Amino acid sequence: MVYLAGEPVGNLEQDDSGLLEFRYRQDWLDRAGASPLSRSLPLQEAAFRGKHARAFFAGILPEEEPRRRIAAILGVSERNDFALLEQIGGECAGAVSLLPEGVAPPVAGETRLRELSDGELQKIVTELPDRPLMAGEDGLRLSLAGAQDKLPVVVRDGRLALPLGNTPSTHIIKPEPPRFPGLVANEFFCMTLAKNLGLKVATVDRRTVGDKPCLIVQRYDRAVGADGVVTRFHQEDFCQALGFPPERKYQQEGGPLLRDCIALLREWSTAPVLDLRDFLDVQIFNVLIGNADAHGKNYSMLYQGGQRRLAPFYDLVCTLAWPELSKTPAMKIGGDTSLDVFTAAPWQKMAKEARLSWPLIRERMEALSRKTFETLQAPAMRGVVNGDLEARVAALAKDRASAMLRNLMHECLTDRQGQ
Repeated sequence: MVYLAGEPVGNLEQDDSGLLEFRYRQDWLDRAGASPLSRSLPLQEAAFRGKHARAFFAGILPEEEPRRRIAAILGVSERNDFALLEQIGGECAGAVSLLPEGVAPPVAGETRLRELSDGELQKIVTELPDRPLMAGEDGLRLSLAGAQDKLPVVVRDGRLALPLGNTPSTHIIKPEPPRFPGLVANEFFCMTLAKNLGLKVATVDRRTVGDKPCLIVQRYDRAVGADGVVTRFHQEDFCQALGFPPERKYQQEGGPLLRDCIALLREWSTAPVLDLRDFLDVQIFNVLIGNADAHGKNYSMLYQGGQRRLAPFYDLVCTLAWPELSKTPAMKIGGDTSLDVFTAAPWQKMAKEARLSWPLIRERMEALSRKTFETLQAPAMRGVVNGDLEARVAALAKDRASAMLRNLMHECLTDRQGQ
């Protein structure tokens, strides 16, 4: 059974060939004000089969190595989306819960927690690479998309607890992977810079568990009331909304293009003018910090109070800090294969493809590059630079902001002289 905010909305099944099949319940379709699970799953009586159902439901699950490890722990095939969702689909992104037949449905306001001592938390963080999402642990049915090790938790008065049963989590803890030393400092710095620039970002903090740096991300799809009750808000990432399966999150693998994302916001957002501006700002910001990994699953729509809005940004990282990583952007600007898009031409091409105003884009490029350069010199940001990696990322962002400003000023001067 598939639940949305604790209400049964439909049934997910697997046919004899192993394909997913989702059908909305008739009582949900008849309900006044009923909302779809996804833009890619509009309200209809007919079932969604195969790839039409998979884009959304597979998009709930972890990817790559965490998915392989979870499947091995649970004794199911890593390719079997249905079996994985049946085992770990209780506490997912947004307001969706998937529960097997016979399992009690979510109860509004349910709060069952397992509070963690410092020693228990350290043990969990240490074991997380071998047991992603604590798969197989009694009472836990947790799922998060992505390839990085992470865990949904509840944070109360600075203490962490595990959400049991259908209890909603409030935060996500992301331990630093050994392959990318400094990732926590990098992401914390970039997210803090984005916030200081006025971008809409998730709230982040960092702490050390044992000797492991961890990023603590406050969930924007949860709200904690004065009584301590946690409310889920529905969300879906752009791949889910556009109907792309998770393995196609990168443009070079057949995933979404920038113009697809812009078209989604223009058509689906209830405040497209504001959301298009914010989406444009984060594309510029990704160029300024050198983030080549901003793929389709790193953007989401948040459904709250009858509104469909671009969700706060997350996973903002300077990938150029690791020379071995690809420098080809996950979504190309104007088809340019370089992340160093400081000149007007690729942005003008993107503006034409997406039917955006080039003067608006140019104004946002100049404003953000100038503000980035100034903000990086402000005391608030200098206080975030606590090590060599943050200093390198800050210097890189400052250089890239200067390069964008110089090119814009040069092209503006050239245009004037040519008139």
